[in-house]
Amino acid sequence: MRVRRVVTGHSPEGKAIVASDELVEPIEFGTGGAYHAPWGADAPARFPDDGSAPAWSMPFPPPGGHRFLLMTLPVGSARDAGTDAELSSFLADSLGEIMEKDEPGMHKTATIDYEVVLAGRIGLELDDGREILLAPGDVVVQNGTR
Repeated sequence: MRVRRVVTGHSPEGKAIVASDELVEPIEFGTGGAYHAPWGADAPARFPDDGSAPAWSMPFPPPGGHRFLLMTLPVGSARDAGTDAELSSFLADSLGEIMEKDEPGMHKTATIDYEVVLAGRIGLELDDGREILLAPGDVVVQNGTR
């Protein structure tokens, strides 16, 4: 997937301008997996008129921080190591301490996370084991939940 980031800013006169326009390189994993991080910061949002991306450290932000991420998962991949070891390894590396070691991929953050399905179908598993099937156009607002 090609991801383009266009960031607006302000001219010295206070007029809206394009401060930066560039492609976001993916972090690739496994066969067909990719992770794009178009925007985010470890601190509250600000208006960076120079168009430069704010600094951030981990895929999930600390409280007060924010992220906009896009992930491409290969068809038929699963989060358990028995089915797709590369995906499981990537999740362990990128989720770090917030990932549950007994259930790879399951995690909980102190943030509001937004997920948008652009293509394909994917399951959203909840604490009670219920799985919600998501399809293109579906949006999830995850309010600090597992």
